Amino acid sequence: MNPNSFSSLPLSSACLANLNLLGYYEMTTIQAQSLPAVLQGRDLIAQAKTGSGKTAAFGLGILHKLNPSYFAVQALVLCPTRELADQVANELRRLARSAGNIKILTLTGGVPMRPQIASLEHGAHIVVGTPGRIRDHLGRATLNLGTVQTLVLDEADRMTDMGFYDEIAGIVSACPARRQTLLFSATYPDDIRRATAAFLRDPAEVTVQAQHDNSQIEQRFYEVGFDERNAAVGKLLKHFKPVSTLAFCNTKIHCRELAQTLREQGFSALALYGELEQRERDEILVLFSNKSCSVLVATDIAARGLDIQDLGAVINVDVSKDTEVHIHRIGRTGRGSGQGLALSLCAPNEKKWVKLIEQYQSGPVQWHPLSELDPDDGTAMAPLPAPMVTLAIMGGKKDKLRPGDLLGALTGDAGLTKEQVGKINVLEFMTYVALDRHAAKFAFERLNGGNPLGRDFGNIKGRSFKMRFIDAA
Repeated sequence: MNPNSFSSLPLSSACLANLNLLGYYEMTTIQAQSLPAVLQGRDLIAQAKTGSGKTAAFGLGILHKLNPSYFAVQALVLCPTRELADQVANELRRLARSAGNIKILTLTGGVPMRPQIASLEHGAHIVVGTPGRIRDHLGRATLNLGTVQTLVLDEADRMTDMGFYDEIAGIVSACPARRQTLLFSATYPDDIRRATAAFLRDPAEVTVQAQHDNSQIEQRFYEVGFDERNAAVGKLLKHFKPVSTLAFCNTKIHCRELAQTLREQGFSALALYGELEQRERDEILVLFSNKSCSVLVATDIAARGLDIQDLGAVINVDVSKDTEVHIHRIGRTGRGSGQGLALSLCAPNEKKWVKLIEQYQSGPVQWHPLSELDPDDGTAMAPLPAPMVTLAIMGGKKDKLRPGDLLGALTGDAGLTKEQVGKINVLEFMTYVALDRHAAKFAFERLNGGNPLGRDFGNIKGRSFKMRFIDAA
């Protein structure tokens, strides 16, 4: 038997069949090293980078011992950001398809408390949330953690960096002493080891080296003058033409400036940084993940927890002073079996940070001249617009809208093919639908056909909803 096969684990036949349907044919390194201990009920400290498959590593452990007929909170997963919490909850729902009617509830900040309280009144098996909002619910006595069997601290280093230690300690004290605790972290320095020691009992330790396969992620470094960075980003995008690019800047001011410069050059670009309102942040992430925005310019803090699939390239507009952060950044491309591209711009005074990267990865980086990107013969490619545009619909789960309703209206009344409809995100009060850029206007006009309420309304299932296009170009 293949030691990396999920069938080598004591999982149910229904769970194994579901994993096969999800395309999980073999365990990743972190899964193979941690799942045996997790399924035995041991506490765990696991060091692994984003995209290593850690959610399935703790998710399968949670589901293995969860009792669907016992309607109480049996597992709690703490995440540093709302975005990561949403992703973890969605992945757990996929993994739980074979386990009956498992209710997974997300409790994060940035949204009203009242709907969360109402959902808690109806019970849940698994809660995924951010430390601040979980503590709020504990303070209001709207959440009972007395039945938790498994506690997961996901990206523990990030939660500590963001100042959540006191909240985490309070949440841990609200859980039973007899529980399984699983701690996942990209890094595990001594200060975090000391701070979390009291949370764990005789933990197994697993470390998956935070390096990247050079055959899977191609790294290229370019030397630039400090005032050449923004122009160089445009050259990189025109040369390599990635469909989706995550560009990292060290400051929010630079994020805004670069995004504006790229839009002036014809790119679909948006900036993501701290202090944005939650609604703006949600909308930006929807546009980037559904390919209505080609370039997302972000700070490291704002990009924490993002897990965008099929990311063509990462551009380090500023070299990070922290080698772990550099590894974390470039690990967002080349996920799974895909090929990735990591491009780094470096001013002369930043070469000392590149030296640290070379020491960390035990080898020299590959330098390339910027001149190879711009032939100066008039053949430089113009930027391609994002392949999709997003239709925002003023209605969501509260209006009983479902993805199938939207797909039916767009492929029926609006005359689109399934291939012309992209990702559909149905939120509480809003719905975002990605449409093929070349067919979007036609589809809107068909949905609007003869509507007496005016041009800004469309018809879905016989009901009129206010609609508007959002375009990052």
